[in-house]
Amino acid sequence: MQRTYRIGQIVPSSNTTMETEIPAMLRAREQILPERFSFHASRMRMQKVTQEELAAMDRDSDRCALELSDGKMDVMGYACLVAIMSMGLGYHRTSEKRLHEITVANGKPAPVVSSAGALVEGLKAMGAKKVSVLTPYMKPLTQLVVDYIEHEGIAVHDSLSLEIADNLEVGAQDPAAPAQIVQRLDTRGVDVVVISACVQMPSLASVQVAQDRLGIPVVSAAACTTWAMLRRLGLETRVPHAGALLSGKY
Repeated sequence: MQRTYRIGQIVPSSNTTMETEIPAMLRAREQILPERFSFHASRMRMQKVTQEELAAMDRDSDRCALELSDGKMDVMGYACLVAIMSMGLGYHRTSEKRLHEITVANGKPAPVVSSAGALVEGLKAMGAKKVSVLTPYMKPLTQLVVDYIEHEGIAVHDSLSLEIADNLEVGAQDPAAPAQIVQRLDTRGVDVVVISACVQMPSLASVQVAQDRLGIPVVSAAACTTWAMLRRLGLETRVPHAGALLSGKY
């Protein structure tokens, strides 16, 4: 009998991408591997990608973890990278621990990953020492992301900010566009390219295309989150056409 794993996502209210891209990756995986998945979400209010709204939204994540745990999730993902990173260096560890403890206290323990922690973990698993990063954020928030990654011991060679403040507008971007925009990044000598350091900026259609063109491993925050979820579930980290991290090698 096939096992169905319940995937819980803690999602900003204006996010329209993570409930599309993570299911798409795991549905593609279902075509080649036996496990099956169901998808469940709880939302935190956020419209503008500003530090003030991100901090207010993060406070709401506890409620979301509690609500999702009522459904006895097998794993949960906190699907907002910059919300975690804006709360301080290394904050993903604090957030993941706190949200996991909420599920334990509710009698339905579930591992919790964050897109911020997943990006860091994924880059480290690949042995990345130097990366280039594409974000949709305003430049000050991109700098927060750069500082966060570098605090984890990974140098950021170059970064590019698309400077889109409205989160709905970020989610409306063409998922094939990052494969073209990445050409404006300096990727010389880097180990990995982060084609979307934002789980709201659609990029799934670009990850493999960009990797094939550049000849460099390419990841996205969403691909890293999927990888981290599969790792926590103890499942093979293989998704077709989703970049090097999800090749099953790591």
